[in-house]
Amino acid sequence: MPDVHALLSASSSKQWLHCPPSVRLQESFPNESSIYAQEGTFAHEVCEYKVRKYLHERVTRPQSEQFYTEEIDQITDVYAEFVISTIEEMKRNGSEPLVLIEERVDYSHIAPSGFGTADMLILGVDENRRGLLHVIDFKAGKGVFVNCDHNSQMMLYALGGLHAYSYIYDIETVRMTIVQPRLDNISTFECTRKELQDWGESIRPIAKLAYEGKGEQKCGDWYRFCRAKPVSKACADEALALAREEFLDLDAAPLTDPDFDTEVEAVEETDTTAPYDADTTAPVFKQPGLIPLSELAEILPTLNRINSWIDAVFSFVSSEAINHGVVIPGYKVVQGRSKRVFTDTKAVVDTAMENGYTDLYKKQMITLTEFEKMMGKKRFAELLGEYVAKPPGKLTLVPESDPRPAVDISPTDEFEILENE
Repeated sequence: MPDVHALLSASSSKQWLHCPPSVRLQESFPNESSIYAQEGTFAHEVCEYKVRKYLHERVTRPQSEQFYTEEIDQITDVYAEFVISTIEEMKRNGSEPLVLIEERVDYSHIAPSGFGTADMLILGVDENRRGLLHVIDFKAGKGVFVNCDHNSQMMLYALGGLHAYSYIYDIETVRMTIVQPRLDNISTFECTRKELQDWGESIRPIAKLAYEGKGEQKCGDWYRFCRAKPVSKACADEALALAREEFLDLDAAPLTDPDFDTEVEAVEETDTTAPYDADTTAPVFKQPGLIPLSELAEILPTLNRINSWIDAVFSFVSSEAINHGVVIPGYKVVQGRSKRVFTDTKAVVDTAMENGYTDLYKKQMITLTEFEKMMGKKRFAELLGEYVAKPPGKLTLVPESDPRPAVDISPTDEFEILENE
């Protein structure tokens, strides 16, 4: 996995396409890695290992006591199996595909100094024997559903791949797929070569503005990973404006007495003093002091935006206080609660056993994935397949734009009709 990132990186393209000056504004802020990013990096290394192993390359399996879990093994299997099936399909279509793993692609002809690293580029032919470029990207996260439809990161990777390798194949079709196993998401978007190139030309002026730090600053969900978000005036203004719009009008003008045409002190309106226009279509149990569910649904996107900004501000201020000793008026840094740990595990075991304590380890059956690897998938299915079940995932509320199918949750009657005996 490369450590060098372009200013106009493909992964942050949604941000700089919507808010061009943000990439320059965040330059003075450190790009700190999180535990989730570290896990994602390791998962990508495992993905790379599995595909290279399929291609019969000499590779060493990545190791990590912290991140190598059964779940990581499973989600990277999903990615590897999709890539392998794509390669095999191209072979069946009549071509020996060119497979490029962790390939650095250059799209600086569109975005100044722009480059990125694509997880997978596969060049060959499709089922109609047309030249095909297939870009595949692995997402280890489970917090945000990533859709591939007109995804700017994938389209920039595709532009880079097309620019570098179209001389080998006469590419007519560009196919892009995001594999996000933790959300059961395999999302594919396809376009023609011309459509992709036309899109590239359309963003060229925006990319130039972003590189120069110019343009209009705009807030939105693309600010999720912007390092300047905690101190961005535009973000603060938007969050506070949204809060005022949805909940209270902090800037309301003083009330005016219509009889004397003079300003009088504003009186806070409460549930008991506010006028109430009865909604005859609402259920009879609705109370005037409660927000109806339809209005709460309209507020949800606002809450997510405000909450994201609040989290970013608190994280930034905390880091300044804890890591740089900045004094924050009204706050202090304290020692949190910690757990006891052994400093020398071997010495603990030796001492305990010398004193007659021998029951020091717990035994447990190997995992389902380890059974499958030990037996092989076919033998595993024959012997143990009838004992394997995949329970439904946890229900989650998401926007309608999420491509996953909705679960039918039909309300059931809570009261049974009792027949007369």
